[in-house]
Amino acid sequence: MREARPNKIPRPTVIFKHKPPLPKAPIPPSPSSHPPPAAVADTTASLRRVSPPPPSAGRTGRAQMEKREVSARGDEEGATAAAAAAAVGEAEAEVNPWEVSGKIDYDKLIDKFGCQRLDRSLVDRVHRLTSRPPHVFLRRGVFFAHRDLNEILDAYERGDKFYLYTGRGPSSEALHLGHLVPFMFTKYLQDAFKVPLVIQLTDDEKCMWKSLSVEESQRLARENAKDIIACGFDITRTFIFSDFDYVGGAFYKNMVKVAKCVTYNKAVGIFGFTGEDHIGKISFPPVQAVPSFPSSFPHLFHGKDHLRCLIPCAIDQDPYFRMTRDVAPRIGYHKPALIESSFFPALQGDTGKMSASDPNSAIYVTDSAKDIKDKINRYAFTGGQDTKEKQRLYGANLEVDIPVKYLSFFLEDDDELEHIRTEYGSGRMLTFDARAAVTDEMVDAFMAVRPLPSMFG
Repeated sequence: MREARPNKIPRPTVIFKHKPPLPKAPIPPSPSSHPPPAAVADTTASLRRVSPPPPSAGRTGRAQMEKREVSARGDEEGATAAAAAAAVGEAEAEVNPWEVSGKIDYDKLIDKFGCQRLDRSLVDRVHRLTSRPPHVFLRRGVFFAHRDLNEILDAYERGDKFYLYTGRGPSSEALHLGHLVPFMFTKYLQDAFKVPLVIQLTDDEKCMWKSLSVEESQRLARENAKDIIACGFDITRTFIFSDFDYVGGAFYKNMVKVAKCVTYNKAVGIFGFTGEDHIGKISFPPVQAVPSFPSSFPHLFHGKDHLRCLIPCAIDQDPYFRMTRDVAPRIGYHKPALIESSFFPALQGDTGKMSASDPNSAIYVTDSAKDIKDKINRYAFTGGQDTKEKQRLYGANLEVDIPVKYLSFFLEDDDELEHIRTEYGSGRMLTFDARAAVTDEMVDAFMAVRPLPSMFG
């Protein structure tokens, strides 16, 4: 039965990506447990520290400060400023695979896309089935929506296997913290369920959407693979591939099957293509769809065509997989299940997501501890007041404070996070101050087309 199709979706950005060269180098041992990437540890350390607010820290949050001061003293001029800020915040958000902007209402997004809210009962069930504490991204609702996660858990409970699929569109030299979120969570799922993982690097997609040559797209895919590997994935259960290097054979056959099931009008309705878009863009969606089908990887899943797939991704990728789920039963496959995250906010504020196209909005895994501290101090939108006296009196608006939001992603200790929120929100705490070494041989090993004999072990 086809799923109810949500309203027309604006145009897309891509999160699932793929990888390059695949020489059959010897497979080095890969650490089963990796510390968090250095950028995450350095960011958390910088955010934990507190100091008087730098002169610029209150500037970005001034509209919110004005709003609070209005309620305290009825300042008419402040009320006007607060109303203007509220009007800007009400601007309609744009969420699709190629663009995320505006203030996101995630409840409305769930309704629009037609997915389901990930409730506490599912989090508890993951805990029970894996005998592992839920990941911080589950506990705090970073991954907040899903499609058929319950069916994956039903199958797992019956003893059936599944595999994971996620990806990256390589458009920058290094990953930033927003890019790390799905990979950190996917590593948790791989370790908890002991299942194989395929990671797609869509170097072809970035070549078509960005001003990048084929060669540059391939180079960036390989560089991004290093950051992904540094998250600590198990090499005996992980296959990373780039589209330029891997697409063909069984993978391409599945692409053709999908393409025949999706009309041009349907593609326009889902992705918002226009007459100005070249045909490469229109032909791309099947490329991101077919890693959902096990027969696309005969060297991994030969004879396992009914293996289920779970896709951890940000919710802007949902249009691709609504299309995929509509087609899958028509060509003999299970619908892929999804578990979807909210967006990691840019330094300048919670209107959109951290983006590689604006270096000042992002913290990269290659940034030094000093770079991270400087970016947070200089650019982070704060809900704190612009003077110590006002901060003591009114406290901070935690709903808009970026340092607090970042801590909610990466600070593992729930008690410490709650302490910070309480102290900072009440005014007793002042405004916050604000890759692992991976060799080419390790990249070659992860990207080698090879069987994974222990992938379900």
